[in-house]
Amino acid sequence: MNCAETAQRLYQYLDRELSSEEIVEVKQHLEACPPCMHIFRYEDHMRRLVRQACCESAPESLRERIISFLP
Repeated sequence: MNCAETAQRLYQYLDRELSSEEIVEVKQHLEACPPCMHIFRYEDHMRRLVRQACCESAPESLRERIISFLP
């Protein structure tokens, strides 16, 4: 796996949306490539900050409306 392929899968990796095989491939690349690891750490850190800052829950009525639009 090269840097471009890793970049394409990084958000799926962060969201745990990859297959077991893809996870291993991305992880191996990150461990061997300091620039990609730097990007991964930055993105992971930003996601954590957003998660901490967004501590309010959506109102139940909004949740119900969203669910009603899902297939």
